Amino acid sequence: MSSFLARRLGQSVSILLGVTLITFCLSFLIPADPVRMLAGRSATQETVENIRHQLGLDQPLPVQYAKYVWRLAQGDMGRSFKQKTEVTTLILSRMPATLQLMAGAILFELLIGIPAGLIAAARRGKKADSGFMVLSFLGVSAPQFVTGLILLYVFAHRLQWFPLGGYGSLAHLVLPALTLGITGGGWYSRMMRSSMIDVLLQDYIRTARAKGLSPLRVLLVHGLRNAVLPIIAMVGLDIGFFMAGAVVVESVYGWPGIGQLAWQAIQVIDIPIIMGVTLVAAVSIVFGNFLADLVMPLVDPRLREN
Repeated sequence: MSSFLARRLGQSVSILLGVTLITFCLSFLIPADPVRMLAGRSATQETVENIRHQLGLDQPLPVQYAKYVWRLAQGDMGRSFKQKTEVTTLILSRMPATLQLMAGAILFELLIGIPAGLIAAARRGKKADSGFMVLSFLGVSAPQFVTGLILLYVFAHRLQWFPLGGYGSLAHLVLPALTLGITGGGWYSRMMRSSMIDVLLQDYIRTARAKGLSPLRVLLVHGLRNAVLPIIAMVGLDIGFFMAGAVVVESVYGWPGIGQLAWQAIQVIDIPIIMGVTLVAAVSIVFGNFLADLVMPLVDPRLREN
């Protein structure tokens, strides 16, 4: 297990270094001069060159990249061009809202996707199967802003069960998390159905049925434990996706997460924030996959041998 952890940590570090290199190089391809943005339109050429020298942007690219990685290792992601604030501070201030939305969305995805996939697999070829697959297709296909607006109109405006937007309480979290959960739940249900159908065809499932075990016990005890492995992997990916920010949902509900911060930065080409959010997303994806790799052997002991 220790060799596995060491190998995975080494791979994770290599991936993150690759991401830093790619984002650093792409920042020079953006058609905007960060120094000119800092100096202002009325700044003289001499002022622009002085700022460029102070920031070290007149140095060779390898030197700039080495300094960039060294600052990242110290937790320094740079300073926002527009907000004049440290990027690390800005991201950390949005982190609680993003973590809440991520946890709520994953919870709704699992609550929607796993039961729907189990029922569809157990009723394969019947009306329940077709019905759940149609609903999952609608959930996956519907644009998130449409789903969000419908939920807002029905549950916030008409029924007034939840606030129309904002942040601060559990009631504010339900609708944006449910919006994301409907889309993810559609994917989860389809994956769960496919995985469960494969499991139900295995010899040990036939043996369990031959022993006289109830269909529910066969499905939940013998089937679910093996069929849920792809779902765990998908949850690991979703951790990174939601940490990068669900931009559309956060915009619809006015949710002050990292996605909203990234969208604001993109509109004004605030390169340090864009690079910072990209790195946070990369770290989250690597961390989510690492967690999934640790959890799956606990669910299926056969994986511990690999």
